[in-house]
Amino acid sequence: MSSSASPYAQGFFRVAACTPRVTPADPAANLAATLQLAQQAHQHQAGLAVFPELGLSAYAIDDLLFQDALLDTVEDALDSLCRASQALLPVLLVGAPLRAEGALFNCAVAIHRGRILCALPKTYRPNYREFYEKRHFASAADARGGELRVAGRQVPFGSDILLDFPRLRGLVLHAEICEDLWVPAPPSGYAALAGATLLANLSASNATVGKAEYRRQLGAGQSARCIAAYVYSAAGYGESTTDLAWDGHAMIHENGELLAESPRFANAPGLIFADIDLDRLRQDRQRTTSFTDCASLHRARLEAFRRIAVDFEPPVRPLALARRIARFPFVPSDSASLDARCAEVYAIQQQGLARRLQACGVQKVLIGISGGADSTQAALVAAGAFDQLGLPRTQILGYSLPGLATRAQSRRNALALMQGLGLSAAEIDIRPSCLQMLEDIGHPYTRGEPVYDISFENVQAGERTSHLFRLANQHGGLVIGTGDLSELALGYTTYGVGDQMSHYAVNASLPKTLIRHLLHWQLPRQPAAVRRVLRRILASAASPELVPGDSPQRAEDTVGPYALQDFFLYYLSRFGYHPAKVAYLAEQAWGDAARGDWPALLPEAERVAYAPAQIGHWLAVFLQRFFAGSQFKRSALPNGPKVGSGGSLSPRADWRAPSDAGAEAWLDALRRWTPP
Repeated sequence: MSSSASPYAQGFFRVAACTPRVTPADPAANLAATLQLAQQAHQHQAGLAVFPELGLSAYAIDDLLFQDALLDTVEDALDSLCRASQALLPVLLVGAPLRAEGALFNCAVAIHRGRILCALPKTYRPNYREFYEKRHFASAADARGGELRVAGRQVPFGSDILLDFPRLRGLVLHAEICEDLWVPAPPSGYAALAGATLLANLSASNATVGKAEYRRQLGAGQSARCIAAYVYSAAGYGESTTDLAWDGHAMIHENGELLAESPRFANAPGLIFADIDLDRLRQDRQRTTSFTDCASLHRARLEAFRRIAVDFEPPVRPLALARRIARFPFVPSDSASLDARCAEVYAIQQQGLARRLQACGVQKVLIGISGGADSTQAALVAAGAFDQLGLPRTQILGYSLPGLATRAQSRRNALALMQGLGLSAAEIDIRPSCLQMLEDIGHPYTRGEPVYDISFENVQAGERTSHLFRLANQHGGLVIGTGDLSELALGYTTYGVGDQMSHYAVNASLPKTLIRHLLHWQLPRQPAAVRRVLRRILASAASPELVPGDSPQRAEDTVGPYALQDFFLYYLSRFGYHPAKVAYLAEQAWGDAARGDWPALLPEAERVAYAPAQIGHWLAVFLQRFFAGSQFKRSALPNGPKVGSGGSLSPRADWRAPSDAGAEAWLDALRRWTPP
């Protein structure tokens, strides 16, 4: 779990995109520039370094590509680079014009530890506007022999080559060149279906207005469609500007997400790098069955791919992880994305509830308003849904249901919220009915003994829900559930006639951390009276308020910090990661309170850090509660809208699991990997 451990040991692979300063038609100078960046990639312990298209000759040299003196010098440069690579860790992908079968090919040459692994020719040659590649190059479709001789070596040749890394689970590399990405059916798409998880593009895409954004879209889209990483490096400063300009644009995408991007139009050589999460790609492909279906439809073409094993030894020395791990994976950290996310969440919840009301022919809902965050979110959603339907908010029947440990402040917050939102507000004291049930079952509390056990707590939770259901029968309405995703994951709900049950559960796929940010987002959007109560609610710790005492009962004392537990939930349910990797990621995200990427709406007081021992302890709590003993509650969930791709625990949506499973396999894995 140490932050100084090697990312390679946790399923990551470091890639670099390099943009050297190119000298037209000077392979010796370009070799020196390539080696300089290759050595930097080695110092960063990258496993792959991708260089631009035709980087050893330069791209914009036109008919000089037909000069044997130049082509011979390119092969000399490849020979020198091959020998120099013996001392370097990364696989190098460099661009070179190569002669084969009586033609000239635009190639990506893969080199590692003194060996030319293969040469992959470009398939699609642009011959429009400023491009005239068909004048110089043959297509990969014209290659026949499967091998070529280069720099005195006979090497595999063709676009049908995959580089396999046996020591790194899930890592298979394929390279394509520039225009190959811009066509309707890129070669990398077939390579991904054949097993490639890491796709590289050696490019000489020139700069024009608006083109950079289109490149980003291409890289993001191809990496997402292929469920792969995509490393892109384009030619930069030094290329001939006779008629074109070059921006040296480099990007690294992973399954649609931009991990790193270079500055454009830099005059100096550049290198960006990032750690690719191979486990994420592998897990996503396993879950996306349509990916396998697509591969089956192209089986004949995919079977033609050749695999070459790469003898790559992953580094084991400590390295800082070269990617940002968000503390709140359900919550964007930048203001613009967070604003859009919050607006969309409310829209999904409100539409789900509005449609359910229309389908049932019901025009009233009932909500138990506790004065806490979850019921506040449900009330805001209901108010928005009724506004959409053109129904008066007075047909939202809000009930404060104080029990044996309800604080006066919570009662005031509940009443103020209902009044501020314009709901019908009422209070029913459930203490008499709770005491009657406790007496009926012979609970020691009724004999004056301060016994606050599970039955004491659940009598109150059950009475609240029982009252709401009977009130719904009386008024012809639906009970709106207020429970959230975090509580469902931890089994921190009362089963049956308790907070686990409702007619429609609007918050069922919202984690605690997201709900708090949704309420923060609402502050400037509500009238003054609602803003005041929202601030008080957000200043209060999450509490079921079921146990009397001088200090309010804190849910996190029992189940752990929701910020951590939501983090664990995301990576275990969404990706199925090994507990050791989840702990490693949590330490990367939560080990430093000073890191400046907190969500924009999070108060300073909530910006904390967690030590490795704390992470290990609360992860063990999560594993026990999530995998053993609480699935039966999730298996009987009421309906509710799925909100985010991060997951839902509905048995009808993202999570199907047996109610009788245990947690020992996960706990044992954590014990074996967590340091004492």
